[in-house]
Amino acid sequence: METVGSPVAFAVGAAEAPELARLFERTGPFVTVHLTTEQKLDNDLCMAVRAGRHIFLRGQTAIDFDGKMHGIGDPAAQAENAMRCAKILLEEAGSRLDHVCKVTIYLVDRAHREPVYQVVGRWLKGVFPVSTGLIVQGFAKPEFLMEIDIDAVIPDDEPLPA
Repeated sequence: METVGSPVAFAVGAAEAPELARLFERTGPFVTVHLTTEQKLDNDLCMAVRAGRHIFLRGQTAIDFDGKMHGIGDPAAQAENAMRCAKILLEEAGSRLDHVCKVTIYLVDRAHREPVYQVVGRWLKGVFPVSTGLIVQGFAKPEFLMEIDIDAVIPDDEPLPA
């Protein structure tokens, strides 16, 4: 399996769609064909999109930016990795954890709720985002026990990154 690599900011489609390049900044490009040998996938995706003041992160899991799996069998360790990656992605997009507005947490087992929510709660202490939790049948990789989806908004009184 090839690794995702470190996130790097880039503007997508500047030549093909200059209006999109002005509206969106995409961070951490990757192609799904490099992520799995189990399925034939070929999607052009990225780790984060900044659209004006809104930041949308790809669901964060047990996989770090170098493609290493963390916390096999340990939902808290997977949540720790996911939140560490989310913090880095938000900062690369010019945002911070205290800008988080919406968190969606997906779990494969209700018993994982407490350890995962404790980790997320520690990272987002005092932020007060809205949150949704879902129990799902499974994820792209059977080792994944949880996935965390985050949206953030840079406040109007803070400058946008250049």
